[in-house]
Amino acid sequence: MAAADPQQRINELAQQIRHHDRLYYQEAAPEITDLQYDQLMDELVRLEKEHPKFASPDSPTQRVGGDVVDHLVQVPHKVPMLSIDNTYSREELKAAMLRIEKSLEGSLEENEQVHWVMEYKIDGVAGSIRYENGRLALALTRGNGVVGDDITHNVKTIRDLPLTLHCENPPAVAELRGEIYMTEADLADLNVRQAAAGAEPYKNTRNVTAGTIRLLDPKIAAERKLRFFCHGNGELEGVQATDHMSFLKWVSSVGVPCTPDATPLRSIDEALEAVAKLEVEMPDLPFEVDGIVFKVDSYSQREKLGIRSKSPRWVIAYKFERYEATTKLEAIEVQVGKAGTITPVAYLSPVEIAGTTVSRASLHNVDEIERLDVRVGDLVVVEKAGKIIPKVVRVEKHARTTELPRFEFPTECPECGEPLTRDEGGVYIRCTNPQCPAQLRQRLVYFGSRAGMDIDGLGEEVVDLLLQKQLVRSFADLYRLDVDTLADLTWPRQRKGKGDEMIDVQFGRKNAENLVAGIEASRTRGLAKLLSSISIRHVGPRVAKLITAKFWNIELLKQATAEEIASIHEIGDRIAESLVGFIQSETGEQTLADLEAVGVVLAEPEPTETEVDAEALPLAGKNIVATGTLEHYTRDEIKARIEALGGRAAGSVSKKTDFVIAGEKAGSKRDKAESLGVEILTEAEFRERYETHP
Repeated sequence: MAAADPQQRINELAQQIRHHDRLYYQEAAPEITDLQYDQLMDELVRLEKEHPKFASPDSPTQRVGGDVVDHLVQVPHKVPMLSIDNTYSREELKAAMLRIEKSLEGSLEENEQVHWVMEYKIDGVAGSIRYENGRLALALTRGNGVVGDDITHNVKTIRDLPLTLHCENPPAVAELRGEIYMTEADLADLNVRQAAAGAEPYKNTRNVTAGTIRLLDPKIAAERKLRFFCHGNGELEGVQATDHMSFLKWVSSVGVPCTPDATPLRSIDEALEAVAKLEVEMPDLPFEVDGIVFKVDSYSQREKLGIRSKSPRWVIAYKFERYEATTKLEAIEVQVGKAGTITPVAYLSPVEIAGTTVSRASLHNVDEIERLDVRVGDLVVVEKAGKIIPKVVRVEKHARTTELPRFEFPTECPECGEPLTRDEGGVYIRCTNPQCPAQLRQRLVYFGSRAGMDIDGLGEEVVDLLLQKQLVRSFADLYRLDVDTLADLTWPRQRKGKGDEMIDVQFGRKNAENLVAGIEASRTRGLAKLLSSISIRHVGPRVAKLITAKFWNIELLKQATAEEIASIHEIGDRIAESLVGFIQSETGEQTLADLEAVGVVLAEPEPTETEVDAEALPLAGKNIVATGTLEHYTRDEIKARIEALGGRAAGSVSKKTDFVIAGEKAGSKRDKAESLGVEILTEAEFRERYETHP
């Protein structure tokens, strides 16, 4: 049997290792064990030593560390590598973005708008990676912005960076700038090795990254598993991109990872909404984030804005104040959400972070527990950034002096005992029992909330009381409650001035009357409000409004197919299948029938011919911005009225704005309208001109 062709085997091994590097470092989905990976690498190293003429400059073996350098050489940047101005509040961020947009006034083409891109601000070390004709040629630190340290020897050990770009016709020059960083999991493993060697553990990922990237010995850098995210560029020659989003798309296509979840935004208002959401719902990320960056998307607009001495004028950062502490994980328990999602919660030894005592933190899902390798009894690092809910970011594995058992995720619902199932292709594990008492509680709480049916008086304590007294087993049961029954209920309250002593207190007639009145008022909220309140997966307020604009009563909706619903703009198959699946299920049919039986309105006002003929409406095709305090409308009411009259209620003023409705304290939007020559109406003028229309 003939021996295998060494050149062919070297090529095969190199291709396999690159494939596994991509799966491990970029997709977090390894197919083989560390041992199997090491065996492939060892074979490649051996074959290249035996047949050096077949070893290529971009071989994976070049990542294991080359020769030690004598010292770091300073090299000028072809394009200055500038820093970013920071803001620390939403007000500062909004003012900065308005200044940027105002600077472009007068230089934009007709109908041209300013669009933004939002990215995470990774807490690592800035680096500039230069590819020449597709090959990694040079890597520099930021340095003083004009001159940086040559760190090419260490950057070549970063496994998620290709040594050669994955494209047939590589550009002459592509200088990719971004953040060199380390994941929390890799830091935890490094600290285990530090402790075993009798060395001090590292405090955080940024410090160890900053030290590692400047080491003279690349073999040490290779062991520490640094990574890279691209978020910008220096010199480019041969790269076709007119805006930031298309540039990021190209970068990903050639095999370089970009900062994840880069989001295009059409206005400053959208940006501020995104910030508010992230402050509460920052997704689980395996790396440190200390803020959010907002960039003007268009390259031509960036050129018009220019740069200052130290920072570009087209980018601004919103930084979180980050605080963290180390404490002991006392227990892990799971909670059941309104959609049946099983969420693990970490119970901690109380620790003070940023002036508040933290004793609980979300662990998100079973994959997060496995990624962190977190176990009861561990010493953990808990972080709180801005207004973000505290989260466990790292396990101090080097402090684990005894073997601790792994957390066993339950296979049955802790509340109802039914088997749990995992979302197909997803990370969430759910209880699918519609009668689960824990789900019922969460659904009733949401049903009564402002985001739900907005029932005054139906909070968590009242829901718990109703369930305890077995007065409510469904949404419809709420509408069967009466004042006399509620008034006689007793609930446990803390006795004033008696420490923790609890006594039973009567619910009372006034509370009962208020609750029944709130429930009664919710009967006529309409079909859209109801659909978004009964915890149908993927059906929120906006989705429900879009669907009921076409299927405005429950009978039409029952007859609609998933294909018909999916054809509505912004809906799609997943939402449509979820809604139709609920409506056609036994639980869904019973829920809707019960609500209809107790007099809940399952319809929206039927569109008239005039309403259907959008072109005939007085504000058809117009963009209107309402700002300031209005006398006759809330913010939601004026938006709804503009849309009912055929217009679009916009969030920001631009050249496309037809007019602005200005109330008291109108502020910057009125100022911008004046500067752009956009018509400004008082509330009285708007009502006189348009409120004669039905």
